[in-house]
Amino acid sequence: DEKIYDAYVVYPKNHTSEANFVEYFVYQIMPDILENKCGYKLCIYGRDIYPGEDAASAIEKRMQKSRRLIILLTHQLINSKEEAYDQHIALYNALVQNDTKVILLEMETIGTYGKLQESLRFIIKQQGTIKWKEEHTVHPQSPNSKFWKQVRYHMPLTRRPS
Repeated sequence: DEKIYDAYVVYPKNHTSEANFVEYFVYQIMPDILENKCGYKLCIYGRDIYPGEDAASAIEKRMQKSRRLIILLTHQLINSKEEAYDQHIALYNALVQNDTKVILLEMETIGTYGKLQESLRFIIKQQGTIKWKEEHTVHPQSPNSKFWKQVRYHMPLTRRPS
């Protein structure tokens, strides 16, 4: 299907204390579970988009080569005054072009979705979110936890051995 990645990961990129966990999740936990243990291939900004590349066109190309879009919902992402370019393109691809399925990971309790942009509220109304509650469990890195089973349910079938 001409796709290189199973999912493109959209996450807030501001450096705050809450972003530290999100970055750890994006760069350590997700690749460990989804790539190493489950055989998926993720595209992560900052890891798979190279310095010197035109970020805007690189983001668009990588998303077009991805089967899914994973968006990490955090207060930082919601309260940001300007939405990130990759978030904007992801929602455009999902809603207007209707060619990429979105997986929403609620990384912290958002509460009411009223502050969210309308396009995100629409996707949540259609399919809901997968809530991260792993900090309470003993093994957040277990691919067999409820959270990771839900994520894998929404991912494409892997064609690679896991």
